[in-house]
Amino acid sequence: MFKVKRIFPVLFTFLLGTVVGSAQSKKSKGDDYFFQYEYQRAVTAYEADLAEGTLSMEQYLNLADSYYKTNNFEKASEAYMKLYKQDTLLGNHHFNKMLQSFARTSNKERTEAFLATKSSNFEKEFLQNLEFNTQLLGGTDPSEIMDFQIFNLEGNSPQSDFSPTFYGDKLLFSSARSQDKKRRYVPTGEGYLNIYEGTLQPNGQFSTATAFTGIPTSKYHKATPFYTEKLESVFYVLSNTQNGELSFDENGKNSLAIGMQAKEGPFYLLLKDLSTSFYYPFYDDKDDKLYFSANFEDGYGGTDIYYVHTNRGQIMSAPINLGPRINSPGNEIAPFIFENSFYFSSDVFYGLGGMDIYKSNMEGSGFSIPINLGKGINSSKDDFGFIMRNDGDGLLGYFSSNRSGGKGNDDLYGFKVDEKPGLRTLIVKGKVVKSNKPTEIVGKAAVQLVDTLGNLLAETYSDEDGSYRLEIPWTKHLVLKAVKDRFSETTQQFTEEELEAMEGNSHEIQLAAYDDLVEEREGQTVVKLKDFYFGRGRTQLTQEIKTELDKVVAFVKDFPFVQLRIETYTDSRGGSSTNFRLTQGRSDAIKNYLIHKGVPEANVLYSIGHGENKILNNCTNGVYCLEVLHKRNQRSLIVVLNDNILFN
Repeated sequence: MFKVKRIFPVLFTFLLGTVVGSAQSKKSKGDDYFFQYEYQRAVTAYEADLAEGTLSMEQYLNLADSYYKTNNFEKASEAYMKLYKQDTLLGNHHFNKMLQSFARTSNKERTEAFLATKSSNFEKEFLQNLEFNTQLLGGTDPSEIMDFQIFNLEGNSPQSDFSPTFYGDKLLFSSARSQDKKRRYVPTGEGYLNIYEGTLQPNGQFSTATAFTGIPTSKYHKATPFYTEKLESVFYVLSNTQNGELSFDENGKNSLAIGMQAKEGPFYLLLKDLSTSFYYPFYDDKDDKLYFSANFEDGYGGTDIYYVHTNRGQIMSAPINLGPRINSPGNEIAPFIFENSFYFSSDVFYGLGGMDIYKSNMEGSGFSIPINLGKGINSSKDDFGFIMRNDGDGLLGYFSSNRSGGKGNDDLYGFKVDEKPGLRTLIVKGKVVKSNKPTEIVGKAAVQLVDTLGNLLAETYSDEDGSYRLEIPWTKHLVLKAVKDRFSETTQQFTEEELEAMEGNSHEIQLAAYDDLVEEREGQTVVKLKDFYFGRGRTQLTQEIKTELDKVVAFVKDFPFVQLRIETYTDSRGGSSTNFRLTQGRSDAIKNYLIHKGVPEANVLYSIGHGENKILNNCTNGVYCLEVLHKRNQRSLIVVLNDNILFN
């Protein structure tokens, strides 16, 4: 059913060693070595079979994985590429391994070429994550990298120590140090995993570790604990057993379950499936969700992060995948939430090493682009199991790594830092609304961030409720642009101080809707204005007229390519020549005001007085009419001459 995937060296080797060995057909000596994690021996055996032409495609994939596990990335990339060209066994997680092999052989061009031809195979969120982190890691100013005080813990052993969790003034963690020297875990030669505790000192260290007695005893694996103060309970993974012995599915597979042990209460087995393994539980006190990693077949890659709704830890829903914003073609593990930031580890190929730690901001039910925490926390090796809490004026945290200089296969590392770790980014978000009707939203508007040279940094479209969100690596100067067909275009420049003030706040973008600002009158498209009237026989602009003309000024500012014609008419009273001169004076007065208020002369092509040449009713010369009927003929129109081609 569910095929087990290696998620990182220690946890895979320890927790999954007995999973697949008995279920494999032994067609090659290389198979024996491969499924016992003796990858160098597997390479030798598989290569011998390859020379004799007896290697199956599945075994060739095992050979590619063996090259990968032994850091022979040149041969791994070639083997994966051959399999890819034959369109055989490569799933998403093997695509990720192939790209990681390319990245580790500095074959950037090959990686980019592959992605360019296969981008349609990936989720758009993954491609956005890729582009963003590539830009972030490639353009990081060394002066902006946080000064971490990272220290190896004195309590580490020569065996594997990993997956820490806070337990009051103590630290719980997983370890392969053995209490029973007679019971050894064959694939590694170390002990079965167990949970240990150490008392934290003021400097963040602990020197002595003892076996944690707050969970039921077992001869098999117990690991990756998480303690929740709200429930006073420890969540952890454990081998599936029955009557004290390992239990297997029909394919001979023993998987991992998640259990919960209350401090002063019973043990609950929460997630169990003999064909699926569950890893790294994390319980969120705020919303009663239990997060974990699992290798379900329908995931986005190898191991994905899921959550279930609970009632004080008791499962109340089916597993829900966090989606392609978090999960990638690689393996995602070790979820942890701190102050609305979601931390996890991933071996996606664009990171700094094998497993890297990422941070994503939680926004409602969604997540921001996960960003690599950068050098310091992350290395060229595996870095995972990140936790953190407030400590005095700063923060104290821990993580696991197999970086060089440690005491064992994986070691626990501590760090102290003044603020939340992670390369700095800038989030610009808010709503797009109509400038003349701010309560009305504008959906599907293109919103862009560009640098001062005009280079596009990021682009998105406002959604159905007008919301938009963009995130880029931190910059000191920025230009924001927004546009939509038949709407105005806005361009705003921001200084460093303005960007600092914008952080965490919503920024409203106002766009003018062209169709709201014009109307059809007398067979022409004109700027929509309230009717206004000059004094009898006068050309002077009243304040009422200026107020309406200011709308024209704003209209031209929003749509700078409009071409206007000013037309003024009067009623039939008075002489024809006098009325012509009067309306021409009024049109000229309107033009002069617009130009004085900043409208370019090039936008006002004509100002024409029509006198009484176009009477709209029966109030012609010699006909008696009420004043209200005469006023219908006293009008000024601002005609948009190029309406039919303005948006072509």
